Amino acid sequence: MSYTSLRYHIVFGTKERRPFLTAPLRPRICEFLAGMIRRQGGHPVLINGPEDHVHIVAEIPPTLAIADSLRDLKANCTNWIHDTLPDMKTFSWQEGYSAFSVSPSVLPNLLRYVRNQQEHHKKTTFTDEMIWLLKSHGIIFDEKYLA
Repeated sequence: MSYTSLRYHIVFGTKERRPFLTAPLRPRICEFLAGMIRRQGGHPVLINGPEDHVHIVAEIPPTLAIADSLRDLKANCTNWIHDTLPDMKTFSWQEGYSAFSVSPSVLPNLLRYVRNQQEHHKKTTFTDEMIWLLKSHGIIFDEKYLA
């Protein structure tokens, strides 16, 4: 028998940080992403974000590489948006993503943080947020890729 706890905090943005994820549209996109995670055999815990990026807290099955999961998640979501919302034909996600492992001890604080994204981004930019996340996880990065 194998036991795993593969919970991630995943962040990725819209291409060019375009503000596509408006308040009326955001719940539909979050719901679609949650459904895709379930179809992959995962468990979406919480999905939210401001107009230009999403934060996903989810458990991904051990049989699926995070890169494969996110590639399929983003591609299927983009296709769904193009098929469902004719005025969003120019929508796309950024090429990369960030994924951080989440221990049970930090989960409550993380969930609070993700729930409050709209308020948080009234005073913090996406770039500043990513720099903070990357530094707090000890990840070496080049700021030119965060713009």
